[in-house]
Amino acid sequence: MATRQTRGLARLMLAPSVIFLFVWMIVPLAITLWFSFQQYNPLNPINDRFVWFANYVIFYSNPAFFAAILNTLVLVASVLAITVIGGILLALLLDQPMWGQGIVRILVISPFFVMPPVAALVWKNMILHPGYGVTADIARFFGLQPIDWFANYPLFSIIMIVAWQWLPFATLILLTSLQSLDGEQKEAAEMDGAGFLSRFWYLTLPHLSRGITVVILIQTIFLLAVYAEILVTTNGGPGFASTNLPFLVYQKASLEFRIGQASAGGIIAVILANIVAFFLMRAVGKNLDK
Repeated sequence: MATRQTRGLARLMLAPSVIFLFVWMIVPLAITLWFSFQQYNPLNPINDRFVWFANYVIFYSNPAFFAAILNTLVLVASVLAITVIGGILLALLLDQPMWGQGIVRILVISPFFVMPPVAALVWKNMILHPGYGVTADIARFFGLQPIDWFANYPLFSIIMIVAWQWLPFATLILLTSLQSLDGEQKEAAEMDGAGFLSRFWYLTLPHLSRGITVVILIQTIFLLAVYAEILVTTNGGPGFASTNLPFLVYQKASLEFRIGQASAGGIIAVILANIVAFFLMRAVGKNLDK
């Protein structure tokens, strides 16, 4: 009886938070779904009418749609590869005893606290600018022609910016996971004659597997919504070369004022994100059950 009362009291105390989260998530989604079936333009609301799935067909038929989907997947996969591999290398480096270790760790983690628009402006005007950026000065020093990165390699430039922002997060998670590795296991492996590569492959990497899955899961959720870096640097161009799905939705909503098509794109983005999250959660669940 007491157990039932305790469970009932716990559910009652959790109810306000659950209701708030439900309303906070479901109400905007329901409004977006409703507008996705409407032909609505805030500049001309008189012509608002119900068009069923026409917005989805138009959004799907947009020449930029498949380019945006491909760019979104390439962006997510590339940033994950860079941050996971780079995070492992930095975690191994920061785990070694060194002078000023605390300061080094703060400097490595600090890019994660820079706001995306600020990071994009720094990379655009101070690092990758073809006239006075750091890369241009390095190219001239070696007698080479500076590269206009955002014009010639727009998506690659966005990937570098986003990877620079998320590398500290991956490093922090993987360093925490690495420091939980039992030192006796390392010593035993060394006494058995295992080299660095053997210890890394058979001992360290399996131990980091849970940290890696957490990094992949959390970063993927946020990388699917990358938007500010593209707006500040390339504005989706040249053409559709750096347009991803969130930026395409922004163009339809804020530039063309086609709220119905933008809402349809938003619903498609939510479906895509949930599909990716579903498979990632299954992968993380299998990993954590081992």
